[in-house]
Amino acid sequence: MGNKKNIMKKKKALISVYEKTNLIKILRSFRKHNIELISSGGTYKEIIKLGYKCEEISKFTGMPEILDGRVKTLHPKIHAGILSERNKESHKRILKKFNFEEIDFVIVNFYPFEKVLNSSHNHEKIIKNIDIGGPTMVRAASKNYKYVTVITNPLNYEDLINELDKNNGSTSLGFRKKMSEIAFTETGYYDSLIANYFNKISKNKFPKKKLLYGNLIENLRYGENPHQSGALYARDFDFNISSLNGKKLSYNNYNDIFSALLVSKSFPKNIGTVIVKHANPCGVSISKNKINSFKMAFACDPVSAYGGIVSFNFKIDRKIAAELNKKFLEVVICKGIENNALKILTKKKNLRIIDSNKIKLNNLENIISNFNSILIQEPDIKVFKKNDFKIVSKRKPSSSTFKNLIFAFNVCRYVKSNAIVLAQDFSTVGIGSGQPSRLDSCKISIDKMRKFQNINHNNEIVAASDAFFPFVDGVEKLVQSGVTAIVQPYGSIRDKEIIRFANQTGIVLLFSKTRHFKH
Repeated sequence: MGNKKNIMKKKKALISVYEKTNLIKILRSFRKHNIELISSGGTYKEIIKLGYKCEEISKFTGMPEILDGRVKTLHPKIHAGILSERNKESHKRILKKFNFEEIDFVIVNFYPFEKVLNSSHNHEKIIKNIDIGGPTMVRAASKNYKYVTVITNPLNYEDLINELDKNNGSTSLGFRKKMSEIAFTETGYYDSLIANYFNKISKNKFPKKKLLYGNLIENLRYGENPHQSGALYARDFDFNISSLNGKKLSYNNYNDIFSALLVSKSFPKNIGTVIVKHANPCGVSISKNKINSFKMAFACDPVSAYGGIVSFNFKIDRKIAAELNKKFLEVVICKGIENNALKILTKKKNLRIIDSNKIKLNNLENIISNFNSILIQEPDIKVFKKNDFKIVSKRKPSSSTFKNLIFAFNVCRYVKSNAIVLAQDFSTVGIGSGQPSRLDSCKISIDKMRKFQNINHNNEIVAASDAFFPFVDGVEKLVQSGVTAIVQPYGSIRDKEIIRFANQTGIVLLFSKTRHFKH
């Protein structure tokens, strides 16, 4: 039979990485465990530069890189080596027939498509950074996790090194399966970025198949209630809600913050205060005097504002901070904060302080998921202009009245339907929200106004409704409370009755061309 020796096959690792962080750590470990290396392009050069032996892929396959490097790892010798099932005799025969070798480790990360996408509008550059070979090898290795270890993130290098040390140069099945899960998530995320980019450039907002993607920002203590788990994902790792102080943000905090920011970012530049409770505005003012804007917003409904979230569309100074210190609030949002103001507010250790300076409202989508389905829509962030409204009453509004009505209507669209907002001097004085009956919302807004406001009847009170009044009774209730101007969307079969009533009572009536439900 001759002198046959049972020689253990040397393991092979294929390394092809764009992100070369900590590569030397993995090279040390592979050399320690006598694992041979295969690589290509820039990774091959880096491995040689670092002083490690490595076989170039073109030499390994017997085929040079072609098409400016677009084709280098797309070769049967590579993919057969990755995909072969080690316990199948038929697979062993095929490898032997073509002189192919098994590949046991695939260490790959991809061209930086997301980074380029976020930094460039050059279509050719973006397309050039779509990785083909990397994801293909990763998918192959992930499918064959029973035999092949795949690593797609440098953060998992230490895990691999520990596995190799524990298992004498091998890895456990559990580890390979976990790395496969991570790798398939990585390729899915990568493909979703590309698909969404093509949807965007073709202006296909709602494609037949929709891919959503996100990065885990943090696991939350719980969801809306302690018995519900929750987490926050964002499209970018560089999530722009920056906390400067206070306890960890909760699910409900984030929900309120998002609601408050939508209102704040709709104000004129560096003007305005909004206070939110349970995702509903309970006080809003765009008074140009910053401290007055806070006081007037708070005065709209001080009971609801207790323990709420306040969002300033401007930088907080010492005077504002001193005023805030008198109130119990969960979160303060600002567009920057002076150092002396920060010192005052950080005396309250639990008060969350959020700097929203870098937050933009572009490329937003509203997503709701229930019953294993997804509702997607554009956010309601339309900038109102004068020609979006039609004066339908005999009485015409002054310039100031018109602006007050637009202010009230703008706030109204961020209040849960049915929504009624009463305003005076660019500040809310009564808000009725979330009622199945619009008449009930009218009553609540009026009751709030009477309870908390010392109304100056020399200055007009205006009202906004997020949708049309189905009957005259709601308008009648508002007029009886002192309202002299109303804005509402048109569309009711009783619009003419509403106009007739407005003319009989001598109030201003504006019709909006758009409705603004919020559920």
